[in-house]
Amino acid sequence: MSGTLVGGSVIVGDPAEASQIHNKGSYGAPQSGGALKLELMEAIYLVESGRLKVTEGGSEIPAAELLRRGHRASEGFEVRYLVYREMRQRGYIVKTSSPPLDFRVFPRGGSPNKTPSRWWMAAISERSTFDLGDLLEHLDRTSDVRKNLLLAVVDEESDVTYYEVRRVVPRGRLGAVDLSSAHEALMMADRVLVDDDASAAALHGGHFFGKRIGPGLQLSLIEASFLVELGALKLRDAKTNKPVGLSALKKRARAVQPDFDLRLSAFKDMKGRGMVVKTGFKYGSHFRAYEGDPDKTHARYLVHAVPEEYTAMWPEVSRAVRLAHGVKKEILLGRVTKKEVEYVSLSRFRP
Repeated sequence: MSGTLVGGSVIVGDPAEASQIHNKGSYGAPQSGGALKLELMEAIYLVESGRLKVTEGGSEIPAAELLRRGHRASEGFEVRYLVYREMRQRGYIVKTSSPPLDFRVFPRGGSPNKTPSRWWMAAISERSTFDLGDLLEHLDRTSDVRKNLLLAVVDEESDVTYYEVRRVVPRGRLGAVDLSSAHEALMMADRVLVDDDASAAALHGGHFFGKRIGPGLQLSLIEASFLVELGALKLRDAKTNKPVGLSALKKRARAVQPDFDLRLSAFKDMKGRGMVVKTGFKYGSHFRAYEGDPDKTHARYLVHAVPEEYTAMWPEVSRAVRLAHGVKKEILLGRVTKKEVEYVSLSRFRP
């Protein structure tokens, strides 16, 4: 079938050919008089598939030249085309979307005139910057119209990895921390020791704070700050036996952990949601979060506390998601703002 390149589009003028192309895959937009207007990306795919020949001034234009023209006309065109091509090869109908998102993807067997789109999709190069603020704007836009957001990240070998993005409201089953008595503890270099067996049992038995080491309990600086602020813990310096207040504790914590305040904000928020929160160091994250007893259940989430204006490179994000998937957990980015902590889930997805 033949089409003519006109500006940035391809026009299939023969009504019979136009109808055939449109009916088998919902390509293009029908025009008055029976013609069909194809977007350049659609035309390239059809040329590559051997279903269309595109000419200009009587000369045939190969798919590679069409791709080059698309690249010249629009930044990132080649990345978007790779995603479009793969989704078409997987049997999905794909239509371009209004910026900043790139595509609307319809379910197999569906069509734009009969079926709601399944995903709104952004095509991204692995070289680009992961910007959580932009991602949340995309997520809000898709949520407003009850669509799912899918990110298609294209690597340097032109393979595509897909990530499904969701907002998550984590919830646990624990009640409030017992504040009936304040327990004594000793401040050491980078942790806190509860050496009284009864106090250790009370703190660990209710909310699983710290780790039992013999008859005592060792708390992290984050756990200790949380408990001191609640009034459930009183500290003394292990060397001088002098009282250590909350401000002194936080000052020491910041010295050994510069992002301490960020992590503490996320920790406090998750504890307020009834969760058991433990270090995620073994899994390359800030926290692992349980919905119930960690001795009886596995952690559901790995949580990384991030600032409001968080950016990263995509390989870093990919590693975190892959690691969480490998240990059967869900990675959450806990975005700490002045008002709240909001949680975003990224998970690998195979369309």
